[in-house]
Amino acid sequence: MKRRVVVTGIGCVTPLGENVEAAWAAMKEGKSGIADITHFDASSFPTRFAAEVKDYDLGKYVDDLDVYKDVTHNTKFAIGAASQAVEDSGILDGNIDPTRFGVYLGAGEGQQDFPLFMRLISNSEKDGEIDLARFTELGLKEMNPYFEVEQEPNRPAGHLAALFNAQGPNLNCLTACAASSQAIGEATELIRREEADVMLTGGAHSMIHPFGVTGFSLLTALSRRNDNPQQSSRPFDRDRDGFVLGEGAGMLILEELERAKARGAHIYGEIIGYGSTADAYRITDIHPEGRGAIACIKMALADAACNSDQIDYINAHGTSTSVNDRVETMAIKGALGEENARETPISSIKSMMGHLIAAAGSVEAITCLMAMRDGVMPPTMNYETPDPDCDLDYIPNQAREGVVRRALSNSFGFGGQNVSLILGQFKG
Repeated sequence: MKRRVVVTGIGCVTPLGENVEAAWAAMKEGKSGIADITHFDASSFPTRFAAEVKDYDLGKYVDDLDVYKDVTHNTKFAIGAASQAVEDSGILDGNIDPTRFGVYLGAGEGQQDFPLFMRLISNSEKDGEIDLARFTELGLKEMNPYFEVEQEPNRPAGHLAALFNAQGPNLNCLTACAASSQAIGEATELIRREEADVMLTGGAHSMIHPFGVTGFSLLTALSRRNDNPQQSSRPFDRDRDGFVLGEGAGMLILEELERAKARGAHIYGEIIGYGSTADAYRITDIHPEGRGAIACIKMALADAACNSDQIDYINAHGTSTSVNDRVETMAIKGALGEENARETPISSIKSMMGHLIAAAGSVEAITCLMAMRDGVMPPTMNYETPDPDCDLDYIPNQAREGVVRRALSNSFGFGGQNVSLILGQFKG
């Protein structure tokens, strides 16, 4: 008998809203958080828009801002979303053994100080080459060592452990776009195996900076609809031309069921299935037959002891790239069977908030919980022209009411990492 794992707290910071209810309301209305980039001057870039978090104030969540003066956006977003989730859960109000309270994140790296880096290179140039001795000398004088440390992807988890006195397991995985879904799955396993009773889990990331936009532009992965940013992310549409970078954080409190019941906690739902596989194929491309994704979904179904006709809603990875959407459609058919796949509503919220990269899966898992709570499935926006290769029910352009007892959330990352989570309504 596996210990059952339930969700007792949720929080998020996203381009659609700085908390769960605000973001969920915007999703149901089909609103967009995509606009021109303001974090830096992107006027010379082939893609000049993204989905940014606006007007974020870390001071709402911490008493002493000086402690966090050197942290990067990923940590700031993580603190906000985690603070919401912890308060929502009430987990710190009663007796909690801090050694049984852990943190498992799928958080991305912090951003570089790009202007400083370029200034150091420029000032170190000699006869058309970089003088490394001069670069080192200037770097030692001008670079902030604490800011450099804060770029490491393990830092958000460390900060959250200190903030909430979580002395249990503390881990971070960075498996690209699958990271925070993998963190949720692995945190679930820690509780199932009795290595922890409570886990703070999820992800945080921001790649809306010159290095991030440059890298994805070189991969030709980003949409270039600069004249119409809000309609640029169009998952499963025939005329899709790439994804939109987003940023933010999503956090969940996972708790062993009997502990949650004993303290009278509100239970949003249960993590009933987790699957994780690798394509073992290429660094960026998905396997053309979707073998890793199919195996991943089937693994999650087996873990949940769930038949392929028992999924009421699928929150797709749905990036709005040509290959991903086609292969994910193929994978859903391959895992559920053609008939079941055609009868299961699917949507991608990346059409509204962009791709939060490492944080995407956790926000999408929260979306599944909201769909189960309210009996509403969010839409895939900007779906205008059907693609013969993407021929399933993608809930186009308008939210849909319906009972959601079990939801499948897919996260398929660069490098071939695949994670599927199945979340279920809680039944005592």
